[in-house]
Amino acid sequence: MQRRTLLKLGIGSAIVLAAAGGAVALLQPGLVNGKLTAPARLVLKRVAQAMLAGTLPPDAAAQEASLLALIERADNFIAGTPQSVQAELSQLFALLPTMAGRRGIAGLSATWDTATVAEVGLALQGMRASGTELKQQAYLGLHDMVCAPYFSGEESWAVLSYPGPTAV
Repeated sequence: MQRRTLLKLGIGSAIVLAAAGGAVALLQPGLVNGKLTAPARLVLKRVAQAMLAGTLPPDAAAQEASLLALIERADNFIAGTPQSVQAELSQLFALLPTMAGRRGIAGLSATWDTATVAEVGLALQGMRASGTELKQQAYLGLHDMVCAPYFSGEESWAVLSYPGPTAV
């Protein structure tokens, strides 16, 4: 295959993926009224399980409660961000639940609800180490959407050996 043909194929594929992703984001946004939609919540939950492996409570019920609290704090965080940030997060969380977004951006072949924590972790590391700026930015956005809400919650303080704020 000639170099020009390969470049044309790559550019054409990028345009088709961007158009399809934009259409999906318009049809089903990742945020509604500043809050994560159900598919976006699933993505954030699975990403959090992978990013926070080893820091989440080992008990399944306690882990689920911790993840639900994280998602609630993420919704509160999102509501306080500027509209431009909310629009970008809505696009990210609209694309990632789709097959094209899951495979193209995250590099994850399994669906979000069937992927193992290890598979999601590998996909996240692939995004982080990617030479593509879009994948790196998506990873950084997910990282911030997981870590800030999680480590601001009291249930994570014991993991950090943080006694909590001192009384003033």
